[in-house]
Parts: sequence; C-alpha cells; structure tokens
Amino acid sequence: MLYLVGLGLGDAKDITVKGLEAVRRCRRVYLEAYTSVLTVGKEALEEFYGKELILADREMVEQEADSLLKEADVCDVAFLVVGDPFGATTHSDLVLRAVKLGIPYKVIHNASIMNAVGCCGLQLYNFGETVSIVFWTDTWKPESFFDKIEKNRQSGMHTLCLLDIKVKEQSLENLMKGRKIYEPPRYMTVNQAAEQLLAIIQNRRLQGEETETTENTICVGLARVGAPDEKIASGTLQQMSSVELGSPLHCLIVTGTMHPLELEMLKLFSGDSSSFENNACQRTT
Repeated sequence: MLYLVGLGLGDAKDITVKGLEAVRRCRRVYLEAYTSVLTVGKEALEEFYGKELILADREMVEQEADSLLKEADVCDVAFLVVGDPFGATTHSDLVLRAVKLGIPYKVIHNASIMNAVGCCGLQLYNFGETVSIVFWTDTWKPESFFDKIEKNRQSGMHTLCLLDIKVKEQSLENLMKGRKIYEPPRYMTVNQAAEQLLAIIQNRRLQGEETETTENTICVGLARVGAPDEKIASGTLQQMSSVELGSPLHCLIVTGTMHPLELEMLKLFSGDSSSFENNACQRTT
C-alpha cells in the first residue's frame, strides 16, 4: 500500500492520529521537501513519528518516482506532504503511477493553506481561482497571475496568492555545466509579492489601462499559518509592500467585494483601520 499522508501546517504534532498510525507501520517513509515546509525540521518529525524519513526532492518525485514506489506492492510505503496531499499536482501524478503499477493507495487528509486562510475572517466560499506568484528575474517577468487576480476581482471574489519557493535550484551556469551545485533556499515574502503587483499596476497604467486592483485594494498578508507564531496583517496593497511578517512561509490575499462581517474581521489585523473606509461592502449574504 502507498499512503499519501497530510502533515498539516504547523509542527510534528499536526499529523492526524490515522496518519501517524499509518506512518508507524510503513517500511519506508518519504518526506516531500519542495512544495512547502513545516516550522520544524526533519529530525523533530523523526523523533515524534519514531521513523527515519527519506527526503524526497522534486527531482526524485518527478523523475525517479519508480524508485519511490519500489516494493510498495508488497510492503507499506508512506509519502508525507506538508498540508494536504493534493495541494500540488505532482502528487496526483504519483497516484497515477502507483495505479499503473497495480499498487493500491490510500490518502489521509489534513488541513492545508487552502482552507486555513479562513483564519483571517474572509469566507472561503467567496474565494475565486488560487494563483501562484513567482519570483521575477531580470529577463523573465510574467504577469499571468495578475490577470487571474483581475478576473476574480471583476467577479467580486477574493484571491489566495501562493508565493514562490525556490528549494534545491541550480543557477543557469551550473545547470548548463551539469554541476550539482544548488542555490540557497529562497522563500518569497508578502513584501516581494506586493512589490511585483504594484509594478504591474504601474506598467499597465502607463499603457493606458485602468486595473481592478490598485494600490488601495485591501489585502491580507499571512505568515506561518497554523504555527504558534502565526502572523496576520491587513491593509492596502501599498501597505503590504512594507509590512513586517518575519520568517516564511508567507501568502497574500487580494480581496474582492467584502461582506460587512469580513470587513470587521480584517480590521482586527490592521494597524490603520482608515484603510478600509473607501472599500464598499456590497455583499450582504
């Protein structure tokens, strides 16, 4: 049996009882180590689970999945994912590979950022399409995520923006020369995401385009959701470019039309409630 086990968002103890029981009876236990991170390290998980963990990076999961699934038809193997197992499409691919090899699988769900963002008071059923904001480079500055935010706002919907994670990445030079030398991990902050959005707004304004999202659009910055040092800050997009939320992981919400209760909740996390005065609350149900 292949077990796909969600670990939740905080630390070692966020695993479910069902998930922990599965992990403890598995012969091999892999820890997915590239779509998200917990606030504790691999060693803390090993101590609590009572199992040695094998780190599974993107290369292993996407290119060497057969080795991960080896003997899973005759023994139990666990694949641990921060949050919920299906927070990333890569894990659907793993399931499809297992099915083709005749390996049965079981999914043990847990909390993920997709539902835990409700902690800020925005109602989950008022969210539109989730987007990923990637790190820009000097030569690559995509804006497709902004178009999706605009589409959500035109429908009055909020947008959860998942921020880029760069783990075990190679520089172009090392990649071209085949050198297994990796760059230090990087995690996008709310500030960086806000700065990129502000740059897009400015660029489009120079092109004569008026955007739904502006510097004064109410946003929410969240950091380490589910951890003891969780931080939430609300304010304008402009304010998000300078808010201090500390260490990763961060995510950003660009709000749509807000219900009065949503607005009242967001004010709890604002240092300046005047930011909310010009935001219409058209939703009443």
